[in-house]
Amino acid sequence: MEPIWLAAGGAALAVGLALAFAITRRSGGSASKRAHEAAQERDPPVELGETYEFGVTEFSDHHSGDRVAVGKVEGFVLFTEDVPSSVSAGDVIRAKVLSFNRDHTSADARFVERA
Repeated sequence: MEPIWLAAGGAALAVGLALAFAITRRSGGSASKRAHEAAQERDPPVELGETYEFGVTEFSDHHSGDRVAVGKVEGFVLFTEDVPSSVSAGDVIRAKVLSFNRDHTSADARFVERA
């Protein structure tokens, strides 16, 4: 095969990939962005002052810079503070909901106990 045809094929492939990427970005954005937008349109499945049981999916520094456990209740994100260092991702805990964020798409909670 001639080198010119290989170069032309490579260029066509690069243009096609760039076009597909641009269309994908314009048509719906990321799954995370779509989930966030959907969360803004629904009422939170948790109530202030109530205690919920859920699995810890990861740990984050969140807003305060302190280590907080991240988990979900019916797809709703809870950032849980005061979690003992012995708790690991995958553990099931109970936490009391303290406050919602501005858009009610997540909440802050305080560790109560291991489940």
